[in-house]
Amino acid sequence: MSTDERGAVVTVWVALLMTVLVAVIGITADLTGQVNAQQRAHDLAQQAGRTAANHVQAKQVMHGQTPQIDTAAARTAASAYLRAAGVEGTVSISGPTTLSVHVTVVYQPKFLGTAGIGPKTVSGDATIELSRVVNGAPR
Repeated sequence: MSTDERGAVVTVWVALLMTVLVAVIGITADLTGQVNAQQRAHDLAQQAGRTAANHVQAKQVMHGQTPQIDTAAARTAASAYLRAAGVEGTVSISGPTTLSVHVTVVYQPKFLGTAGIGPKTVSGDATIELSRVVNGAPR
């Protein structure tokens, strides 16, 4: 094998290794971005749930009773929060003291997007349970 052939082999190996390295870095960056989008969806669902939970029927609270969700105001507040955050979501109220929020976020991969791998939809959920607490103890 002559010196010129060894140089060509090394060049091919370096080119292959660089291609694999770039692919691994791209996949890692996109998977990290997808995980961050999923965490964002979960965080937004929790924040929308907290915003909705602030809307209770004041009359019951003033009389020392267990608070109940004001369904219309809670749904409106959570939907407004999600709209302001620029995401899609649903709010469901399953009882007088329980509500759930489901949020979907679309993540567009940065590196894999150039290879034709399209947007990924991720979701986050939160369930909020209202309770009355007096001196740190649930009542």
